[in-house]
Amino acid sequence: MTPRGTKYWSSGSIPLIAPELLGDIIATASDIAVVVSPEGNVLSVLINQSSRSFGRLEHWEGHDLRDFLARESVPKFDAQLSALLRGEAGAGARATRSAELNHSDTERWEFPIRYTFHPIGPDGAILMLGRDLRPIAEMQQQLVKAQMALEQDYEAQREYDTRYRVLMETVHDAMVFVSLATGRITDVNTAAAQLLGASRDDLIGAAFAQEFEGRRRGEFMESLAGAAIGGGSAPVEAQSRRSRRRLGVTPSVFRAAGERILLCRIEPAEIAQPVTDELAQNLSALFQAGVDSIVFTDAEGVIRAANESFLGLADLAHGSMAKGRSLADFLARGTIDLRVLLDNAMRAGQMRMYATRIVSEFGGEVAAEMSATFLADRSHPAVVFVIRDASRAEALRRPGAPVSDEAVRSVMEMVGSSTLKDIVAETTDVVEKLCIETAIDLTRNNRVAAAEMLGLSRQSLYVKLRKYGMLGKGEDA
Repeated sequence: MTPRGTKYWSSGSIPLIAPELLGDIIATASDIAVVVSPEGNVLSVLINQSSRSFGRLEHWEGHDLRDFLARESVPKFDAQLSALLRGEAGAGARATRSAELNHSDTERWEFPIRYTFHPIGPDGAILMLGRDLRPIAEMQQQLVKAQMALEQDYEAQREYDTRYRVLMETVHDAMVFVSLATGRITDVNTAAAQLLGASRDDLIGAAFAQEFEGRRRGEFMESLAGAAIGGGSAPVEAQSRRSRRRLGVTPSVFRAAGERILLCRIEPAEIAQPVTDELAQNLSALFQAGVDSIVFTDAEGVIRAANESFLGLADLAHGSMAKGRSLADFLARGTIDLRVLLDNAMRAGQMRMYATRIVSEFGGEVAAEMSATFLADRSHPAVVFVIRDASRAEALRRPGAPVSDEAVRSVMEMVGSSTLKDIVAETTDVVEKLCIETAIDLTRNNRVAAAEMLGLSRQSLYVKLRKYGMLGKGEDA
């Protein structure tokens, strides 16, 4: 035993080993063994038979090992040689040092090796026993990739959690998540907490049935599950125990992570009155088979649904050819007509009997009268247009438009006091002014739209506005 506590073999403890056997032992004990001179020239290279990935390295012999090291490994190798030659570390020639060196051969391949340096022989030769670090490097790379994948998953999970929380708090609908197995609330948004008369923290984890008067947990959960699975449109009515309000609960069921969850939408019972099945069927039948064209659009006028009557009026073969397109594509004055209809419907809730022309897919035009109704009391507001074919009525009016008795009397009173030319001019001015006032009112004082609706240039409209004193102070063309 040495003073350091390590064991050694005394002379004669082991028999002399033949050089070829010693080479096999060294090659087997390490992945790669290199014997170098004190100057760093390679004297011999031994490769473990089980580590054939190194290839054949006999061409290293007789060359400087530095020629086969990566640039950053050369200083490490020189430092090891210098330390061994100086005999640093108290044990002198018996000192064992280690270093990680990267080998590179004509830039075709590169592999890292951990070497231990052992001085051998009286000539100062050094035995370098190396362990291949590529398996460790590959494992480290796999660990890094796994860590990066986990971080990406965590980041995606945080993003989904943020989206979910923002969605829950910004929607106006009152939403409650309830575990179907336990009957307890797993999450609730602020709108639902206000209807139930408690804070969100107090509701999470509480039994959902206990938030309502006279409701047993098993019975209430069965009724909710039955309504969700059966797809019934009628909400389950119950009275809140805390807020004393009569509420309607509309459940839907889904499965997450193997657990069935009820998503319950809560609203006051007076709002949650269901539409009867008979009325819904009648409205659906009217939409499909009605004589008048019916079109549902969003607030921007993009068509969501259109019935068969409209498809026939617009010469469309299928509903998909209309869905997603703007209703302005089928109006004679395009966006001008659409904007007038939308603005007036959204401002007053509805607009009646707007005269225009419907343009078919192939360019044909049909006179039509349109009515618009704005449905704002829903999560996705919609505008309903009812379009009636007015081509027959227009044909009947063409021979001569009827004149009211009052208009006739007004004209007759001017006879005798004015010439026929003055009477016609005065009547024309009155009608012209009425038409301009109507166009300005329909377009909500949009002069460009009004000019286009009247078939005038913008400059001509301003001339007539100035003529009839309809320009405000400081206004100019």
